[in-house]
Amino acid sequence: MNDLQIRQQFPALQRLHQGEPLVFLDGPAGTQVPHLVIEAIANYYRNSNANTHGTFITTQETDGMMETTRQKVADFLGAAGAHTISFGQNMTSLNFSLSHAIGKILQPGDEVLITQLDHESNRGPWLLLRERGIVVKEVRLLPEGTLDYQHFQAQLSERTRLVAVGYASNMLGTVNDLATIRAWTYQVGAWLLVDAVHYAPHFSIDVQQLGCDFLLCSAYKFYGPHVGLLYCKPGLLDRLPAERLRTTYQHAPYSIETGTLNHAAIAGVQASIDFIAGLGEGNHYRARLQDAMQRISAKEKSLFVSLVEGLKTHPSIQIFGVDAQVAHRAPTVSFIVKGYTATQVCQYLATHNICAWNGHFYALRATEVLGLAPEGVVRMGISAYTTFHEVQRTLEVLHNMLRS
Repeated sequence: MNDLQIRQQFPALQRLHQGEPLVFLDGPAGTQVPHLVIEAIANYYRNSNANTHGTFITTQETDGMMETTRQKVADFLGAAGAHTISFGQNMTSLNFSLSHAIGKILQPGDEVLITQLDHESNRGPWLLLRERGIVVKEVRLLPEGTLDYQHFQAQLSERTRLVAVGYASNMLGTVNDLATIRAWTYQVGAWLLVDAVHYAPHFSIDVQQLGCDFLLCSAYKFYGPHVGLLYCKPGLLDRLPAERLRTTYQHAPYSIETGTLNHAAIAGVQASIDFIAGLGEGNHYRARLQDAMQRISAKEKSLFVSLVEGLKTHPSIQIFGVDAQVAHRAPTVSFIVKGYTATQVCQYLATHNICAWNGHFYALRATEVLGLAPEGVVRMGISAYTTFHEVQRTLEVLHNMLRS
Protein backbone atom coordinates (compact mmCIF):
# COMPACT_ATOMS: atom_id res chain seq x y z
CA MET A 1 0.00 0.00 0.00
CA ASN A 2 1.53 3.33 -1.07
CA ASP A 3 1.55 6.64 0.81
CA LEU A 4 -1.53 7.97 -0.97
CA GLN A 5 -3.56 4.86 -0.21
CA ILE A 6 -2.58 5.05 3.47
CA ARG A 7 -3.21 8.77 3.78
CA GLN A 8 -6.63 8.58 2.14
CA GLN A 9 -7.76 6.46 5.08
CA PHE A 10 -7.17 9.31 7.57
CA PRO A 11 -9.75 12.12 7.58
CA ALA A 12 -7.48 14.43 9.57
CA LEU A 13 -4.88 14.33 6.81
CA GLN A 14 -7.40 15.84 4.39
CA ARG A 15 -7.95 18.88 6.60
CA LEU A 16 -6.79 22.30 5.46
CA HIS A 17 -5.93 25.13 7.82
CA GLN A 18 -5.72 28.57 6.22
CA GLY A 19 -5.74 26.82 2.87
CA GLU A 20 -2.80 24.52 3.61
CA PRO A 21 -2.58 20.91 4.85
CA LEU A 22 -1.36 20.08 8.32
CA VAL A 23 1.84 18.13 8.91
CA PHE A 24 1.37 15.77 11.86
CA LEU A 25 4.75 15.11 13.46
CA ASP A 26 3.07 14.85 16.87
CA GLY A 27 2.53 11.08 16.65
CA PRO A 28 4.59 10.28 19.78
CA ALA A 29 1.81 11.96 21.78
CA GLY A 30 -0.94 10.18 19.84
CA THR A 31 -1.51 9.38 16.19
CA GLN A 32 -4.40 10.33 13.94
CA VAL A 33 -7.05 7.66 13.36
CA PRO A 34 -8.33 6.11 10.11
CA HIS A 35 -11.92 5.89 8.88
CA LEU A 36 -12.00 2.26 9.98
CA VAL A 37 -11.58 3.24 13.64
CA ILE A 38 -14.04 6.11 13.49
CA GLU A 39 -16.67 3.91 11.85
CA ALA A 40 -16.14 1.09 14.34
CA ILE A 41 -16.80 3.46 17.23
CA ALA A 42 -19.81 5.03 15.51
CA ASN A 43 -21.24 1.64 14.50
CA TYR A 44 -20.98 0.39 18.05
CA TYR A 45 -23.07 3.32 19.24
CA ARG A 46 -25.50 2.87 16.35
CA ASN A 47 -26.05 -0.84 16.79
CA SER A 48 -24.71 -2.46 19.95
CA ASN A 49 -24.57 0.10 22.74
CA ALA A 50 -25.19 -2.00 25.85
CA ASN A 51 -23.40 -3.20 28.95
CA THR A 52 -21.93 -6.68 29.11
CA HIS A 53 -23.19 -10.11 30.17
CA GLY A 54 -26.92 -9.76 29.57
CA THR A 55 -29.39 -11.97 27.76
CA PHE A 56 -30.40 -9.74 24.83
CA ILE A 57 -28.84 -9.14 21.43
CA THR A 58 -26.97 -5.86 21.95
CA THR A 59 -25.34 -6.99 25.18
CA GLN A 60 -24.34 -10.26 23.54
CA GLU A 61 -22.82 -8.29 20.66
CA THR A 62 -20.85 -6.24 23.16
CA ASP A 63 -19.56 -9.43 24.82
CA GLY A 64 -18.49 -10.80 21.45
CA MET A 65 -16.76 -7.58 20.43
CA MET A 66 -14.86 -7.42 23.73
CA GLU A 67 -13.53 -10.96 23.45
CA THR A 68 -12.66 -10.51 19.78
CA THR A 69 -10.72 -7.36 20.63
CA ARG A 70 -8.85 -9.14 23.43
CA GLN A 71 -7.83 -11.82 20.93
CA LYS A 72 -6.71 -9.28 18.33
CA VAL A 73 -4.63 -7.45 20.93
CA ALA A 74 -3.14 -10.83 21.85
CA ASP A 75 -2.32 -11.37 18.17
CA PHE A 76 -0.77 -7.89 17.99
CA LEU A 77 1.45 -8.60 21.00
CA GLY A 78 2.21 -12.24 20.24
CA ALA A 79 0.41 -13.37 23.40
CA ALA A 80 -1.03 -16.82 24.12
CA GLY A 81 -4.64 -15.70 23.90
CA ALA A 82 -7.45 -13.35 24.89
CA HIS A 83 -7.21 -14.47 28.53
CA THR A 84 -3.92 -12.56 28.89
CA ILE A 85 -5.26 -9.14 27.84
CA SER A 86 -6.92 -6.59 30.16
CA PHE A 87 -8.35 -3.18 29.31
CA GLY A 88 -8.12 0.09 31.21
CA GLN A 89 -8.66 3.82 30.91
CA ASN A 90 -5.00 4.29 29.99
CA MET A 91 -1.58 2.79 30.63
CA THR A 92 -1.00 4.93 33.72
CA SER A 93 -4.20 3.79 35.43
CA LEU A 94 -3.42 0.15 34.71
CA ASN A 95 0.12 0.54 36.02
CA PHE A 96 -1.14 2.13 39.24
CA SER A 97 -3.50 -0.82 39.66
CA LEU A 98 -0.60 -3.20 39.13
CA SER A 99 1.66 -1.38 41.55
CA HIS A 100 -1.02 -1.43 44.25
CA ALA A 101 -1.55 -5.16 43.75
CA ILE A 102 2.14 -6.04 43.64
CA GLY A 103 2.86 -3.75 46.58
CA LYS A 104 0.53 -5.82 48.74
CA ILE A 105 2.59 -8.97 48.31
CA LEU A 106 6.01 -7.35 48.70
CA GLN A 107 7.76 -7.13 52.04
CA PRO A 108 9.68 -4.17 53.51
CA GLY A 109 13.21 -4.35 52.18
CA ASP A 110 12.16 -5.94 48.89
CA GLU A 111 13.49 -4.05 45.90
CA VAL A 112 11.99 -2.61 42.70
CA LEU A 113 14.22 -1.29 39.92
CA ILE A 114 13.20 1.59 37.64
CA THR A 115 15.20 3.80 35.25
CA GLN A 116 15.93 7.47 34.71
CA LEU A 117 14.94 7.13 31.05
CA ASP A 118 11.34 6.13 31.63
CA HIS A 119 8.05 7.98 31.30
CA GLU A 120 6.68 8.93 34.73
CA SER A 121 3.84 6.45 34.30
CA ASN A 122 6.43 3.70 34.74
CA ARG A 123 8.21 5.45 37.59
CA GLY A 124 5.65 7.21 39.78
CA PRO A 125 3.51 4.15 40.62
CA TRP A 126 6.62 2.27 41.77
CA LEU A 127 8.19 5.18 43.64
CA LEU A 128 5.07 5.34 45.80
CA LEU A 129 5.88 1.87 47.10
CA ARG A 130 8.60 3.46 49.21
CA GLU A 131 5.78 4.38 51.57
CA ARG A 132 5.39 0.63 52.23
CA GLY A 133 9.09 0.15 52.97
CA ILE A 134 9.93 -1.11 49.49
CA VAL A 135 13.38 -0.08 48.25
CA VAL A 136 13.05 1.53 44.81
CA LYS A 137 16.35 1.84 42.96
CA GLU A 138 17.03 3.85 39.81
CA VAL A 139 19.22 2.94 36.82
CA ARG A 140 21.32 5.83 35.54
CA LEU A 141 20.82 7.46 32.15
CA LEU A 142 24.03 8.20 30.24
CA PRO A 143 24.55 11.52 28.39
CA GLU A 144 24.27 9.79 25.01
CA GLY A 145 20.70 8.79 25.82
CA THR A 146 21.15 5.12 26.72
CA LEU A 147 20.90 3.33 30.03
CA ASP A 148 24.07 2.57 31.96
CA TYR A 149 23.93 -1.22 31.68
CA GLN A 150 26.89 -1.75 33.99
CA HIS A 151 25.02 0.24 36.63
CA PHE A 152 21.82 -1.63 35.75
CA GLN A 153 23.34 -5.02 36.47
CA ALA A 154 24.94 -3.77 39.66
CA GLN A 155 21.56 -2.64 41.02
CA LEU A 156 20.09 -6.15 40.80
CA SER A 157 20.22 -8.36 43.87
CA GLU A 158 18.54 -11.33 45.51
CA ARG A 159 16.05 -8.83 46.96
CA THR A 160 14.97 -7.52 43.53
CA ARG A 161 11.34 -8.49 42.98
CA LEU A 162 10.42 -6.37 39.95
CA VAL A 163 12.18 -4.52 37.16
CA ALA A 164 10.04 -1.86 35.43
CA VAL A 165 11.57 -0.61 32.20
CA GLY A 166 10.49 0.99 28.95
CA TYR A 167 10.88 -0.77 25.61
CA ALA A 168 11.56 2.55 23.84
CA SER A 169 11.96 6.09 25.13
CA ASN A 170 9.18 8.47 24.15
CA MET A 171 11.59 11.40 24.26
CA LEU A 172 14.87 10.08 22.87
CA GLY A 173 13.74 7.09 20.82
CA THR A 174 16.23 4.81 22.59
CA VAL A 175 15.29 1.13 22.35
CA ASN A 176 16.44 -0.69 25.46
CA ASP A 177 18.20 -4.06 25.42
CA LEU A 178 15.36 -6.09 26.88
CA ALA A 179 16.89 -9.45 25.98
CA THR A 180 19.83 -8.73 28.28
CA ILE A 181 17.59 -7.24 30.96
CA ARG A 182 15.30 -10.27 30.81
CA ALA A 183 18.30 -12.60 31.24
CA TRP A 184 19.41 -10.64 34.30
CA THR A 185 15.95 -10.70 35.87
CA TYR A 186 15.80 -14.47 35.40
CA GLN A 187 19.07 -14.77 37.32
CA VAL A 188 17.66 -12.98 40.38
CA GLY A 189 14.11 -14.33 40.04
CA ALA A 190 12.50 -10.94 39.45
CA TRP A 191 9.44 -10.08 37.40
CA LEU A 192 9.91 -7.92 34.31
CA LEU A 193 7.36 -5.22 33.50
CA VAL A 194 7.68 -3.51 30.12
CA ASP A 195 6.23 -0.17 29.10
CA ALA A 196 5.77 -0.62 25.35
CA VAL A 197 3.64 2.49 24.75
CA HIS A 198 6.25 4.10 22.51
CA TYR A 199 7.54 0.86 21.00
CA ALA A 200 4.25 -0.68 19.87
CA PRO A 201 3.50 1.83 17.05
CA HIS A 202 6.82 1.17 15.35
CA PHE A 203 7.90 -2.45 15.83
CA SER A 204 6.41 -5.91 16.08
CA ILE A 205 6.14 -7.28 19.62
CA ASP A 206 6.31 -10.91 20.76
CA VAL A 207 5.71 -11.09 24.50
CA GLN A 208 6.28 -14.84 24.59
CA GLN A 209 9.66 -14.56 22.93
CA LEU A 210 10.54 -11.59 25.11
CA GLY A 211 9.52 -13.53 28.21
CA CYS A 212 8.16 -10.50 30.05
CA ASP A 213 5.71 -10.94 32.90
CA PHE A 214 3.75 -7.75 32.21
CA LEU A 215 3.58 -5.43 29.21
CA LEU A 216 1.56 -2.26 28.82
CA CYS A 217 0.74 -0.15 25.79
CA SER A 218 -1.88 2.33 24.58
CA ALA A 219 -3.96 2.08 21.42
CA TYR A 220 -4.01 5.84 20.81
CA LYS A 221 -0.33 5.59 19.87
CA PHE A 222 -1.07 3.10 17.06
CA TYR A 223 -4.00 4.71 15.22
CA GLY A 224 -6.69 3.90 17.77
CA PRO A 225 -8.61 5.54 20.62
CA HIS A 226 -7.51 6.17 24.19
CA VAL A 227 -7.58 2.70 25.76
CA GLY A 228 -4.87 1.19 27.95
CA LEU A 229 -3.83 -2.41 27.27
CA LEU A 230 -2.22 -4.80 29.72
CA TYR A 231 -0.65 -8.17 28.99
CA CYS A 232 -0.06 -10.50 31.93
CA LYS A 233 1.72 -13.82 31.59
CA PRO A 234 -0.84 -16.63 31.90
CA GLY A 235 -1.69 -17.37 35.53
CA LEU A 236 0.15 -14.36 36.92
CA LEU A 237 -2.73 -11.92 37.30
CA ASP A 238 -4.68 -14.46 39.35
CA ARG A 239 -1.86 -14.38 41.91
CA LEU A 240 -2.18 -10.64 42.46
CA PRO A 241 -4.66 -9.06 44.93
CA ALA A 242 -5.85 -6.38 42.52
CA GLU A 243 -8.17 -3.77 44.04
CA ARG A 244 -11.62 -4.59 42.76
CA LEU A 245 -15.27 -4.75 43.73
CA ARG A 246 -16.77 -8.05 44.77
CA THR A 247 -19.13 -7.69 41.78
CA THR A 248 -16.13 -7.88 39.43
CA TYR A 249 -15.07 -11.19 37.95
CA GLN A 250 -12.35 -12.36 40.33
CA HIS A 251 -10.11 -13.94 37.70
CA ALA A 252 -7.95 -12.90 34.76
CA PRO A 253 -8.24 -10.93 32.59
CA TYR A 254 -11.16 -9.15 34.27
CA SER A 255 -9.91 -8.90 37.86
CA ILE A 256 -7.87 -5.75 37.27
CA GLU A 257 -10.57 -3.99 35.22
CA THR A 258 -12.57 -1.49 37.27
CA GLY A 259 -16.12 -0.39 36.51
CA THR A 260 -17.81 -0.30 33.13
CA LEU A 261 -15.25 -0.04 30.37
CA ASN A 262 -15.42 2.23 27.33
CA HIS A 263 -16.92 -0.37 24.99
CA ALA A 264 -17.13 1.91 21.96
CA ALA A 265 -13.46 2.84 22.27
CA ILE A 266 -12.55 -0.84 22.65
CA ALA A 267 -14.37 -1.48 19.37
CA GLY A 268 -12.06 1.17 17.96
CA VAL A 269 -9.02 -0.68 19.31
CA GLN A 270 -10.03 -3.74 17.33
CA ALA A 271 -10.36 -1.59 14.21
CA SER A 272 -6.95 0.01 14.73
CA ILE A 273 -5.32 -3.41 14.77
CA ASP A 274 -7.35 -4.41 11.69
CA PHE A 275 -6.05 -1.27 9.99
CA ILE A 276 -2.45 -2.31 10.70
CA ALA A 277 -3.11 -5.88 9.57
CA GLY A 278 -4.48 -4.46 6.31
CA LEU A 279 -1.05 -3.01 5.54
CA GLY A 280 0.60 -6.43 5.59
CA GLU A 281 0.50 -9.78 3.86
CA GLY A 282 0.41 -13.31 5.22
CA ASN A 283 -1.57 -16.48 5.57
CA HIS A 284 -3.00 -15.62 8.98
CA TYR A 285 -3.78 -12.55 11.07
CA ARG A 286 -0.63 -12.55 13.22
CA ALA A 287 1.55 -12.96 10.13
CA ARG A 288 -0.13 -9.98 8.45
CA LEU A 289 0.45 -7.88 11.56
CA GLN A 290 4.11 -8.83 11.72
CA ASP A 291 4.60 -8.09 8.03
CA ALA A 292 2.79 -4.76 8.38
CA MET A 293 4.95 -3.70 11.31
CA GLN A 294 8.10 -4.59 9.37
CA ARG A 295 6.89 -2.43 6.48
CA ILE A 296 5.99 0.42 8.80
CA SER A 297 9.37 0.20 10.54
CA ALA A 298 11.31 0.28 7.27
CA LYS A 299 9.38 3.24 5.90
CA GLU A 300 9.61 5.20 9.14
CA LYS A 301 13.34 4.52 9.41
CA SER A 302 14.02 5.97 5.98
CA LEU A 303 12.03 9.13 6.65
CA PHE A 304 13.50 9.49 10.11
CA VAL A 305 17.08 9.35 8.85
CA SER A 306 16.22 12.05 6.30
CA LEU A 307 14.72 14.24 9.02
CA VAL A 308 17.65 13.88 11.41
CA GLU A 309 20.28 14.30 8.72
CA GLY A 310 18.53 17.50 7.67
CA LEU A 311 18.48 18.78 11.23
CA LYS A 312 22.19 18.03 11.60
CA THR A 313 23.04 20.49 8.82
CA HIS A 314 22.22 23.36 11.17
CA PRO A 315 24.97 23.93 13.77
CA SER A 316 22.54 25.76 16.06
CA ILE A 317 20.41 22.60 16.45
CA GLN A 318 21.49 20.17 19.15
CA ILE A 319 20.00 16.67 18.84
CA PHE A 320 19.72 14.36 21.84
CA GLY A 321 19.85 10.58 21.89
CA VAL A 322 21.59 7.88 19.91
CA ASP A 323 22.37 8.31 16.22
CA ALA A 324 19.52 7.98 13.75
CA GLN A 325 21.45 5.31 11.86
CA VAL A 326 21.38 2.91 14.82
CA ALA A 327 19.69 -0.27 13.63
CA HIS A 328 17.03 -0.41 16.32
CA ARG A 329 15.76 3.03 17.28
CA ALA A 330 12.28 4.53 17.46
CA PRO A 331 11.68 7.27 14.83
CA THR A 332 11.45 10.06 17.38
CA VAL A 333 13.86 12.97 17.61
CA SER A 334 14.27 15.59 20.33
CA PHE A 335 16.36 18.72 19.94
CA ILE A 336 16.90 22.28 21.05
CA VAL A 337 17.72 25.31 18.92
CA LYS A 338 20.28 27.83 20.13
CA GLY A 339 18.66 31.19 20.73
CA TYR A 340 15.11 29.84 20.90
CA THR A 341 13.09 28.09 23.55
CA ALA A 342 11.39 24.83 22.62
CA THR A 343 8.05 26.63 22.92
CA GLN A 344 9.13 29.35 20.49
CA VAL A 345 10.27 26.77 17.93
CA CYS A 346 6.97 24.89 18.11
CA GLN A 347 5.00 28.12 17.91
CA TYR A 348 6.88 29.05 14.73
CA LEU A 349 6.28 25.60 13.26
CA ALA A 350 2.58 25.88 14.14
CA THR A 351 2.28 29.07 12.09
CA HIS A 352 3.31 26.92 9.13
CA ASN A 353 0.83 24.14 9.98
CA ILE A 354 3.49 21.79 11.32
CA CYS A 355 2.43 19.98 14.49
CA ALA A 356 5.30 19.26 16.86
CA TRP A 357 5.53 19.10 20.64
CA ASN A 358 7.60 21.00 23.18
CA GLY A 359 8.23 20.04 26.79
CA HIS A 360 9.34 16.96 28.74
CA PHE A 361 6.54 14.59 27.61
CA TYR A 362 6.40 13.04 31.09
CA ALA A 363 9.98 11.84 30.66
CA LEU A 364 10.67 14.34 33.41
CA ARG A 365 13.58 12.52 35.06
CA ALA A 366 15.39 12.21 31.73
CA THR A 367 15.11 15.96 31.10
CA GLU A 368 16.46 16.63 34.59
CA VAL A 369 19.42 14.27 34.16
CA LEU A 370 20.28 15.71 30.74
CA GLY A 371 20.02 19.29 32.03
CA LEU A 372 17.00 20.11 29.88
CA ALA A 373 14.47 20.93 32.59
CA PRO A 374 12.25 22.86 32.92
CA GLU A 375 11.81 24.04 29.31
CA GLY A 376 12.40 20.66 27.72
CA VAL A 377 12.94 20.02 24.05
CA VAL A 378 11.27 20.06 20.64
CA ARG A 379 10.03 16.58 19.73
CA MET A 380 9.06 15.21 16.32
CA GLY A 381 8.01 11.71 15.37
CA ILE A 382 7.46 9.77 12.17
CA SER A 383 4.26 7.76 11.72
CA ALA A 384 2.99 5.36 9.06
CA TYR A 385 1.25 8.23 7.26
CA THR A 386 4.24 10.63 7.21
CA THR A 387 5.65 11.46 3.78
CA PHE A 388 9.05 12.52 2.44
CA HIS A 389 7.48 15.78 1.26
CA GLU A 390 6.37 16.56 4.83
CA VAL A 391 9.87 15.92 6.15
CA GLN A 392 11.39 18.23 3.53
CA ARG A 393 8.77 20.88 4.19
CA THR A 394 9.54 20.79 7.92
CA LEU A 395 13.27 21.12 7.31
CA GLU A 396 12.66 24.06 4.96
CA VAL A 397 10.51 25.85 7.54
CA LEU A 398 13.16 25.36 10.22
CA HIS A 399 15.83 26.56 7.81
CA ASN A 400 13.84 29.73 7.12
CA MET A 401 13.39 30.31 10.86
CA LEU A 402 17.12 30.09 11.44
CA ARG A 403 17.86 32.44 8.52
CA SER A 404 15.46 35.13 9.73
